[in-house]
Amino acid sequence: MSDKTLGYWYLTLAMVLVGSTVVASKIAAAGLPPFTATALRFALALPCFLVLLHVSGERLPRPGWRDGALLVVQGLAGTAGYTALLMAGLRATSALDAGVILGTLPVVSAVVAVLVLGERPRPALMATVLLAGAGLFVLQPAGRGAGSLTGNALVFGAVLCEALFILLNKRVRIAMSPLALSTLMSAIGLAASLPFALAERGSMAAVTPAALLAVGYYALLPTVAGFLLWYAGTARVGGTEAALFTALAPVAALLLAALLLDEPVGPRQFAGIAFVLAAVGVSARPAARQAQVLPPTP
Repeated sequence: MSDKTLGYWYLTLAMVLVGSTVVASKIAAAGLPPFTATALRFALALPCFLVLLHVSGERLPRPGWRDGALLVVQGLAGTAGYTALLMAGLRATSALDAGVILGTLPVVSAVVAVLVLGERPRPALMATVLLAGAGLFVLQPAGRGAGSLTGNALVFGAVLCEALFILLNKRVRIAMSPLALSTLMSAIGLAASLPFALAERGSMAAVTPAALLAVGYYALLPTVAGFLLWYAGTARVGGTEAALFTALAPVAALLLAALLLDEPVGPRQFAGIAFVLAAVGVSARPAARQAQVLPPTP
């Protein structure tokens, strides 16, 4: 097996793990309050990243006040905000819909880069926005309950948090390895979510073993193992080519939700994923985007 083919396998496995977080989050959300689940995720993941940091011989950088502030905002949005909003949204909507919505991340990142960071819009941006918008629109047919619409809105809020996380990383000036960044983000995510988790103690009566197992899976496999697989893959494959593999995450989420949660896949989900994958395909063309490596987890 060639080195590049091995990289493809690493990226595929990483994106399957990312897709599985939707199922894990759905199970966790049914038995744990959102901030409690978020704090548990990072409480389990952080020691693993610290061990990897020690084994690799790397050290955490000491950023200045500007970079430090950006890193804190990244952590609040892309770790605590992302996980808590995803968990809260999945209490009200299906894992199938959430998987399709999370697939819009590359497109949302491009739009945020234009609107917030003032980057120059690409010619293909309008096409990707229309395609992704169509994918979200077909998930909202008339007659659906308000709870499901609220859940979808919360999941989309999680996507916005992740897009902000990715784009703020481009504004951090200090050189930082992916492992150091993941360690810092886990620490910030834990610190940010812990006070809210303590406030949720009154809701802990309904905690289920399945929810605890789901959080443990989320922390150790998609978060830690997904990190190792993604960066092992991107070390063998170019950034633009690797970005194409992000399209596998919503597909994996759809299939796993149908298989493990027994959620029925209907025409809405098929149409939604088709539009979203088309948008990802357009945005990931080498001529349509700059090389960018998207982390598998915030």
